[in-house]
This record gives sequence, C-alpha cells and structure tokens, in this order.
Amino acid sequence: MYRNTPPTIHLKDYRPPEFLIDRVELRFELDAEVTRVEALLQMRRNPAATRGDGDLHLDGEQLELEHVAIDGRPLPPAEYRVESEALILHHVPDRFRLETRVRIHPMLNTALEGLYQSGTLLCTQCEAQGFRRITYFLDRPDVMACYTTTLVADKGRYPVLLANGNPAGTEDLGDGRHLARWEDPFPKPSYLFALVAGDLHEVADRFTTASGRDVALRLYVEPENHDKCDHAMRSLKKAMRWDEERYGREYDLDVYLIVAVGHFNMGAMENKGLNVFNAKYVLARPDTATDQDFLGIEGVIAHEYFHNWTGNRITCRDWFQLSLKEGFTVYRDQEFSADMGSRDVKRIADVRTLRARQFPEDAGPLAHPVRPESYIEINNFYTATVYEKGAELVRMQVLLLGPEVFRRATDLYFTRHDGAAVTIEDFVRCMEEASGRDLTQFMRWYSQAGTPELTVTDDWDAADGVYTLTFRQQTAPSANHPSLGPLHIPVAIGLLDGAGRDLPLRIAEDTAEPPSGTRVLELRREEATYRFVGLRARPVPSLLRGFSAPVRVRYDYSDDDLMFLMAHDSDGFNRWDAAQTLAQRLLLRLVAEPEAAVPEGFVAAFRRALTDHEADPALRAEVLKLPSEAHLGEQMAIVDVDGIHRAREGLKQAILAALRDEFRAAYEDHRDAGPYELTPAAIGRRALKNLALGYLMQDGDAEAVDLCTAQFEAGTNMTDVIAALGLLVDAGGAPAERALDTFYRRWSGDPLVLDKWFAVQAASKRPDALARVEALLGHEAFTLRNPNRLRSLVGVFCNLNPVRFHAADGAGYRFLGDRVLELDPLNPQMASRLLQALARWRCYDPDRQARMRAQLERILDAVELSKDVYEVASKTLGEKAI
Repeated sequence: MYRNTPPTIHLKDYRPPEFLIDRVELRFELDAEVTRVEALLQMRRNPAATRGDGDLHLDGEQLELEHVAIDGRPLPPAEYRVESEALILHHVPDRFRLETRVRIHPMLNTALEGLYQSGTLLCTQCEAQGFRRITYFLDRPDVMACYTTTLVADKGRYPVLLANGNPAGTEDLGDGRHLARWEDPFPKPSYLFALVAGDLHEVADRFTTASGRDVALRLYVEPENHDKCDHAMRSLKKAMRWDEERYGREYDLDVYLIVAVGHFNMGAMENKGLNVFNAKYVLARPDTATDQDFLGIEGVIAHEYFHNWTGNRITCRDWFQLSLKEGFTVYRDQEFSADMGSRDVKRIADVRTLRARQFPEDAGPLAHPVRPESYIEINNFYTATVYEKGAELVRMQVLLLGPEVFRRATDLYFTRHDGAAVTIEDFVRCMEEASGRDLTQFMRWYSQAGTPELTVTDDWDAADGVYTLTFRQQTAPSANHPSLGPLHIPVAIGLLDGAGRDLPLRIAEDTAEPPSGTRVLELRREEATYRFVGLRARPVPSLLRGFSAPVRVRYDYSDDDLMFLMAHDSDGFNRWDAAQTLAQRLLLRLVAEPEAAVPEGFVAAFRRALTDHEADPALRAEVLKLPSEAHLGEQMAIVDVDGIHRAREGLKQAILAALRDEFRAAYEDHRDAGPYELTPAAIGRRALKNLALGYLMQDGDAEAVDLCTAQFEAGTNMTDVIAALGLLVDAGGAPAERALDTFYRRWSGDPLVLDKWFAVQAASKRPDALARVEALLGHEAFTLRNPNRLRSLVGVFCNLNPVRFHAADGAGYRFLGDRVLELDPLNPQMASRLLQALARWRCYDPDRQARMRAQLERILDAVELSKDVYEVASKTLGEKAI
C-alpha cells in the first residue's frame, strides 16, 4: 500500500564482519559550512567470517567522496562504486591500508547525527549509526579499533578542540588555525567516537583513583554557563568513587571530559573519555534548576560515567544486544542514586516511570522484547523496554544471586570480556558460572515481550495455623510476540500480624530457621503454592516488596487491607503502592459512578499520612500523590478521558474539603527556614510543601492564590518557583498571566529555564491549552530544531496532558500529525518519538480511534517519509508486523 517500504533487519541474520579495522587515523579540517575528513584505516579480512565476493562494503550517508586509495594507490572509478548509503570497493586484498577523504556539511545537519552545529559549537553524536555521516566505515559495534584524531580549525572560532582519549599534542599553524591531536589507546566501536570544537569555558578538577592514579576532570560549557557546573562536577566525583567501591572499577584514561551542548536528541552520550551531554543534564543552580533537575543531573552523569566499563570497555556485539549495556548501566545508576538519597523514594520514582512508559509499551503495537528480534530503524529501539525493563532484569538477577555472588559474577564479566563486543548470553553466563545456578529459564525474560500478570489467591486454616498463597503467572501473547512459557520470577513477600509487625516466613518444607521480614520466592511454573506454618492468626500479605519483578499483581485486597499496609508495611515501596492501589480503586469507581461518595476511611488514611511527622516527608509526599490520569487510563479497557479527569479533580476537591487545615499546616511546617540545601531531607520538605500547595489551589480559593503568588514572587529556588507557576497557570486569570510575563522577562536569556516556561503552559489542564500551545509555536523563542524546546512544548502537550491532547474533536491529533510531518525532514528521530503518543490508539472510543487512525494514515501516505517515522507509524497502525 505504501511506497518505498524500507528493509527489516533481523537478529537471526547476524553475521560476523567480513573485515576488521585495527587502527584508525582521522584528520578533520573543521568548518561549519564544509568540513573535510581524511580517514586512514588499517584493515584486514576477518578470519572468523565467511569469505564473501572479495568486495568491501563501507557504510556512508550524505558524504561527498573526494579521494579513495588503497596502500597509497588512488583507485580509478572502475574499482569502486558510490551508492546513496555505501562505498563499495571491488576485490580488495586481505590486508591493506585504506585512505578516503570526504566533504560534509555540519551546518545543514538538522538530524543531529554525525557531525553537526549546535549554536556556535561543532559536535558529534554517533550512536547508533551516526559515524557513517562522518566518513566511510564499517559502522557496526563489533568492529573495534584504536583511534588517533587530529583536529584542525580556526583558532578564533574554535579555540577548544576535543576528541576521545588522552591529549597528544597541540600546534599553532601560523595562519590563524591551530591543531590538536588525541590518542585513544582502548579499542572502541565507531559509535563511541566524538569530537567537539568551539569557544568553551573550562571548569577543572582532579580525582585520585583507589590505586593512586591522578585523573584530570574537565567540564566544558559555553562561557555564560560557567557558574552552573559545581553540582555536575560533584556528581562525577561521587560516581567515580562509588564505582570503585561497589564494582572495583577504576577510570582508565588520564583525562575525563564532559561537554554541555544545547542541541541534542538524547540525554547524554558515553563516548570514551569525552561525554557529550545535553546541557539540561549538566547545568544547574538553585535559582535555575529544580530538585528533580539536580537529581536528574546526578543520575545521568553517573550513568554515562558507568558506561566506561559497561558499554565502552565491554560493548554490545550488535544493536539487538543494546540492553546489555543500557539495562545494566541503568541498574547501576539507579543503585547509585538510591545510595546518594532516599532508597524508597528512588525505587518509587523508578517504578512509576516503568509503569508509565514501559507497561503501556508492552501492551501496545510497539511491544518488543528486551532483546528485539528485528527493526527497521535502530533509533526507534532506545525504548523503556530496552532501558528500564532491561534494568529490572538485572535487578532480578541480583535478587536471585545475592549481592556478594553478583559482585563475583560482574568481576568475572569484566575480566573475561574486557575489550570485546559481546551478547546478553555472555553476561548471563557469567551470572551462572559465579553462582552455580542454571538461568536458562530466566533468559526468557530477554526474548518474551509483554508484562506478566501474577494472580495471587490465599487460604487460611485457623485450626492448623497454616496460611497458603497460590501464585499463577500468565503473559498475554500478541500477534507478533507469542508467549514462550512460564518465566523465572523472584517474588519478595512479607506477612504482617495484626499490629503491623513482620512475621517469620516458615514454609512447611523448611529445615533451617526461616527469615523474618522479607522472603524471596522463586516462581518457575505457571502455578505454585506455598504453605506458611506456625501462625496464630490470619496475616496480611505484603506482595512484591521493593517491586521485585516487573509484573502486574492481582490480589483481592480489601480497602481495609490496603489502609493497613499503607500505615504499617515495613517496605516503603509497598506502603506507597498500597496508597496508589487504594486511590486507583476509588478513582475508577468515581469514573463509573460520578455521584459515589468518598469513603471516610480513605480520607482518614490520607490524614494519617499527611500528619505522620515521624515519617520521611519525601515518602509522605509520594504516598499522597494520586495516580496520574494516564495511569488510570491504562487500567481501563476503553479509556474514558473526560471521566478520568473529572473523577481525579473531584477527588482532589473532596480531599481538600476534608483536610484543608491539615494541608495549610503541612505547608507552613515545611517551608525552607534558611538557604537552599540539596539534601534528601530538604528535598522531601519541598516536595511535601508543594504537594500541600497543590491541594490548597484546587478550588481557586483567593487565600491560596495569594499564598501561591507569594511563593512565586519570593523566588528563593526554582523548585518552588516553577511549582507555583504551574499551579497559577492551571488556575488561570490575571495572576497567571502576570506570573508568566514576569518569568519570561527574567529568564528569556536562559534556554533551559525558558523550556520550563513553555512546559507549564503545555501541561495546563485549562480548556484553551491547545490554542495556547499553537500560539506558542509562533513565539520568537520557539524552534522545532532544538529538541529540548520541542519536547518542552509539543512533547509535554502530547504526552503529559491527556485530557487536552485527547480532546473529543481530534484537534490534538491533528496538531501532532502536523508537527510530525513538519519535523520528519529535519529530525526523524524526534519525529518518530513524538508519534509514539498515538501508540495506544485502539484503547479509546470509536470516534477517537477513527481520528487517530486518520492521522496515522495521513502520515504514512506522505510522499517522503523517514525510516524512523515509517516504522513507528506502520507498526502502530498494524500495516506491517515485523
């Protein structure tokens, strides 16, 4: 039906590369309009590969070839062929030196892949397949080489010249240009190549490794941002020390460089020794960044640093193994952040993200295993499944092996595979060898799509004091991803007595003293039963403590049970989850029966949580947050967009009516008494204070508006300012417009802060939200070419404002369709990510389905469409199953 269907790449078709590259020498004559790239590749035939036709196929896109030679001999046209995405050299020898020179145009590179211009800087992004936009190459992760990079540029425009590895000399060329050379002694795939050139301010520090090596640390930012780097530098040093202590991994180069750029499709990139970051994940001061921004910077800095070993020193054999590096590294950065702050709050945040992004992905047309079986465009597989679910698979292995054995397994992994490109099987095999356990069944997690459902039933035998739990697991198959059988699922549980105390968990078959508190059950069959003995009264089960597996649990808790767990469970995650389940149950009831009363027990449970001054304020704030509208929609067969919004707003009104005095007291009790502090306690106080303010603003009470306006105007930190601004914008009227004008005038010169200004308007639940967003498209500060600005306006509206995006007239869908078609020729990666807002179109009422389908068909019918957008649109619509 559709033209120019791109080919599908399959895991089963993997073959080792026919050629290998031992050394790479690159020389760049850098300029924004035209850059020349000379490449010298030491190549040889791969003895482990099947011999082909003798031709060498090199990847290349948007390159202008000026010169090609083998062993110093320029090749005549008859000996090679240039195609749109390849350079093919005929009948090459088994070992040779290949020379090429190409021209590229960074200024015209709006896709932000390869070498491109960001403001006045030149920078690169090569993962996954951007290096082929720089020079002709075997652009695949299992071709690893040592690189020498020489950068030549105008000294006035580009005084700082950076690349991978260690500095190897500079030279003033005497004609206004200068040269810098970099040597990377560690073999790496081409996707880890990086360079940056521009007028940058250097923030310097040092780190001494556990073995006594001195490492120079350098952050590079545009000069006006020099005072926003302290937190990033502290985060880097903490991550380096933590990796030494937790995994025994030291940094291996003489320098570690981070550069913040304003135009970046992702969060950051772990290029060896030279991490290129979205500026959002480097720059922060209390007046410009929120608590969540600070935490995000700490986590992303750590993530990219941890990649030095889990991604760089050991990389993935092919892109189907992407979770080998990303899942493991996400787990590592989650654990680092948990150690730096509140472990319970961090776990709640991670699971909330998983449920909000990955569970819907698993249940929709874009579902795929953690290790996909096929793809059209690899950029579409940088997903929550590969990252967040992949991290959960590592977490389960830690739980099954125990932390000490897991550490032995990772030591084995690092020793055995250093300098290699490997597979998920290689990682799991190290787990098996270190533990003596068979994880064959566990491997199904990597190849089976979908979120398992765990149905739990129980029985109490009062006469014998036996409590029985029966677990039944099921993963719903889909057309493209059939169920592969029962999974190996670790389920952490506890049993609570009537006073809320953890009981010993003695199973009938136990011969040793049973654990008291939490016990991990290992489910391997479709159904399993456990009998707990020696109990005096029926316990209350605490299931899936710490969210020990990425599953949905179905157990018939009563409202009283949930309130009991909310008050007493020793597991912080399950206290939060009980509150969420209780609120979800009530909200769905209110959707179906709008006139239903709010039970007094529910209000009483909220009052206890709000006024429990002994509890962590951050955890209290999490417990008191209602489930999001998007999450509630995921629980319905057909999403009732307006009913969910009405029920949620109505419940907040009812809670406020009952607890107004308590919210006001909580607000006053948790105001910052002094200077801004970035501690878990201070973050928790601000979170609880702003949650209380949100409830107080629910009915537009004039006193609350004055309180909110005063907080905004005080402007002591961005966390409080942006919270107040968002609440004022939702309330609307003159106070909102004055606040928006004040905020813009103050921060119009700071792009990252201005992103927040766009975002609060895009997230507004007011009926005119789309009209405001459309007007902002024409604002002088808006551009589709900056991914951060695009995400802040279009992304927030389409993904975080369901009641307005899914308006019944379909205007939100038309808006998205227009933006995707407008953006696709400029930046296909960003266009395809935006389009995923329509992935769950079949879960809505027939009229909305028809309107969403019309936009998908309109997009697919475009004359020119990128592989990125074609794959998402066709899979979402169901026209092509791969």
